[in-house]
Amino acid sequence: MTPTETPIAAMENASKRYGGVQALAHVSFSIARGEVRALLGKNGAGKSTVIRLLSGVEAPDEGTVSLGGRRLERPNVQLAQQLGVRTVYQELSLIPYMTVAENLFMGVWPKRRGQIDHKSMVAESEASLHRLGLRLDPRRPVSELSIADQQMVEIARALSEEPTLLILDEPTSSLGAGEVDRVLNAVNTIKSSGVAVIYVSHRLAEIRRVADSATIMRDGRVISTLPMAGTSTREVVEMMVGDTSLEAALVTAKPETGPVAMTVRGVRLEPKLEDVTFDVRVGEVLGIAGVLGSGRTELLQVMAGLRSPDAGEVELNGERIDGRGLIHAKRSGIGLTPEDRKNDGIFPELGVDENLVITDWGRVSNAGVISPSRLRAATRHAIDTMSVRVRNPKTPIGHLSGGNQQKVVIGRWLHAGSRVLLLDEPTRGVDVHAKAQIYELVRELATSGASVVFVSSEMDELNLVCDRAVVLAAGRIVAEQSAPDIETDTLLLAAVGEHDTKGL
Repeated sequence: MTPTETPIAAMENASKRYGGVQALAHVSFSIARGEVRALLGKNGAGKSTVIRLLSGVEAPDEGTVSLGGRRLERPNVQLAQQLGVRTVYQELSLIPYMTVAENLFMGVWPKRRGQIDHKSMVAESEASLHRLGLRLDPRRPVSELSIADQQMVEIARALSEEPTLLILDEPTSSLGAGEVDRVLNAVNTIKSSGVAVIYVSHRLAEIRRVADSATIMRDGRVISTLPMAGTSTREVVEMMVGDTSLEAALVTAKPETGPVAMTVRGVRLEPKLEDVTFDVRVGEVLGIAGVLGSGRTELLQVMAGLRSPDAGEVELNGERIDGRGLIHAKRSGIGLTPEDRKNDGIFPELGVDENLVITDWGRVSNAGVISPSRLRAATRHAIDTMSVRVRNPKTPIGHLSGGNQQKVVIGRWLHAGSRVLLLDEPTRGVDVHAKAQIYELVRELATSGASVVFVSSEMDELNLVCDRAVVLAAGRIVAEQSAPDIETDTLLLAAVGEHDTKGL
């Protein structure tokens, strides 16, 4: 960008708070026409807040946001779109029962003599798709397309409105390795047309293929904006992670663990997993690290019996369990806490007591009828064990903090007697104190002989709780470390695609 050229988008000293949380603190950056800017940072770094401000969804508490030299004075999505901003979010917004063409022209259908001009719509759709190298039939329902094709249609829809700034939020997180090239090629095509692109991704190997520059964020602040050429992956990772030297690891030595409890052998699940193999031992906390879209959740679902792999197998104490369902898994002693606690983990209007015992009503029943005294006793035991802060066990769980909700979700599997716990992002959305309590609880469970699989995208928490950590990337286990030598930066390097970390 020349000194006299007006940036496509700019933020100056922008700050944003949500309650007591400082989401952005004095953030400044700008992007020029035809530039691809990577927006990098760990979860919670402030990337999503930047997207909301640039998209007009929200306004900063302090500072300014300008698009094409015009300042956004207040939240105004329509104005941001008029000024050329289009955002393709991680969650696709296509309507599955409508055709590709209908989705591309949603709300702006071409008309002729007062009627929708389907012939024109199909022809223009084909032209839009061809510009991105797609050979899709615009008359096909979106529901018949692969996730990769749907993602490309989403991008094509944004481009059909001729934006000056396109924001892509984790556009490859749901795609297999073989499908990523199509998105990256599309980004390069978009760049050549003069559109500015902000590309949000955890996958640094992809970033290197498309980005001219990168803005690196941490704790709501911009740490640096630098050209990708000449900057090593290790430098980027160190700026994302920050100084972790002052963090004392809770797991200071590799403990003695028991025999193998669960075996995962050669598991393949298209398009996410390819030849995943590892063991989980009795009394062990095994960390599984991976960035968004790496297949972590799908792997846990296979391990819990919720999904049948395309190949490979999962055994618990010598018995094959993959594909046999959650009820069988529960009877076998497996408990699974989901990543999306709000939608998949709790019944918000039910009390804490009911949420705690819902995995095994039989333990609080007498001849098939719930016993109030048994319910009270089981609830009190779980609340005390899990350090759940609640005055009345009948309080709807939706009224509790995220940390206390998560303790209840874990506690329900202890109530069921589970000895293998699969925890998917167990500390997401909880405060620092609650995190420390969850770490301590997990360690106590391992000491008692339980096996715990601790899945996390926050690499810097794995050395605080895990005996061993493996990294899932490109559908495979690509790295492994054991306590006390679990290193955050090395795990992240492997997770973002730098599998051979020697010399970086």
